[in-house]
Amino acid sequence: MSDWSLRLARPDDAADMPAIEAAAGALFDEIQGLKGIAGQHTLPVDRLQRYIRKGHCLVAYMGGQMAGFLVNEPIGRELHIWEVDVHPGFQQQGIGAGLLRASQIDARNAGFRAITLTTFRDVPWNAPFYERLGFVEIGDLESHPRLAAELQQEAAHGMPRERRCAMIHFL
Repeated sequence: MSDWSLRLARPDDAADMPAIEAAAGALFDEIQGLKGIAGQHTLPVDRLQRYIRKGHCLVAYMGGQMAGFLVNEPIGRELHIWEVDVHPGFQQQGIGAGLLRASQIDARNAGFRAITLTTFRDVPWNAPFYERLGFVEIGDLESHPRLAAELQQEAAHGMPRERRCAMIHFL
């Protein structure tokens, strides 16, 4: 087992997150049809800090270095995940799953009814990964207008709509 740790993110952690997001996002260039489309834009530091101040974002450290993070936001009675990234140099060590499991525990303890996200349904470290951690694809987006709008906005920014999905994990 790897020697890594998790903790709640602090506003000063935001400065290190874009580099990790960019490194992890570069892996999408290896997926047919996604080169130059996915993983191209990182979340701005001020936006990351805003999410962090809401108290549910997490960071993972290994050897004193940030290895990954999970950024989410409370929206009503749901916690919406905006970004989960593990630097390629630290992948395959359970960090991503650890971030998600910790987020599930935090969300349950905070009284949220579900965790939501949008992702690629056909990228191995996206929907199939989330399914293994209890997320299910939302088939009826009419009952989730916020997530339907998020998918529409992603498509307007060039994401291939047919490859994207919204997922939920009920707590």
